[in-house]
Amino acid sequence: MAAHGRSTLRDLFDDSPTPHIAHPPRTHHRHFYVATDGSYRRNDDGGGLGVVIEAHDGTRVARLSVPDAAPNNNVAEYRALHLGLDVLAARTPDDARIGVLVDHDNLAAAVNGEVLAGAGDGAEWRPTGGERIPPGSESHWRGICARIAGFDELRAARLDGRENPAHPLANAPGKYAHVNRRADRCIVPEPLGAGGEPRETAGGDANAEPQYPPPSRFEGRASD
Repeated sequence: MAAHGRSTLRDLFDDSPTPHIAHPPRTHHRHFYVATDGSYRRNDDGGGLGVVIEAHDGTRVARLSVPDAAPNNNVAEYRALHLGLDVLAARTPDDARIGVLVDHDNLAAAVNGEVLAGAGDGAEWRPTGGERIPPGSESHWRGICARIAGFDELRAARLDGRENPAHPLANAPGKYAHVNRRADRCIVPEPLGAGGEPRETAGGDANAEPQYPPPSRFEGRASD
């Protein structure tokens, strides 16, 4: 369960706008929520990637704080979401409904635009505006799109960076390196109840071996 006094990702998602997709509060609850953030540093300290994943009841699934040397902030944000969705896919069932939280406007809009474009009756729909993929992020965007297609349902919300729980993990990977050594949980959600609300459940094996991609897959690698 969520720690006392800490907002769950579900709460943050409910309070945040979902670009291009109507999102009345407490009517589109997900099985799982993932918050990601990427940081970019000009100096030798480098930046990092932060990931926080929770079940709908606030149960912590995974946290990552990975050093990374992205060429700019945009690439860092796309890398972080790519990593977060890879971790999520390894720890959750394919039929899960996913809520994504990022503090990057264009990334949130691009994710929801991709979701709508891939819908059965909205294949021709494309958002207008500034959702072009930043140069250097193309390979990560392809990975993000593949993960979007692999989940039963997904939508993204844009939250304030000051409220993003992945922000400190991305900005101080040296300080938070210990979170990578904690065992992740495999949690199988209960079927959705009436009105699309997940039935209250929490389970999983706290001793399960982590199955997230190694940091070397992302650290210091420029996008194609």
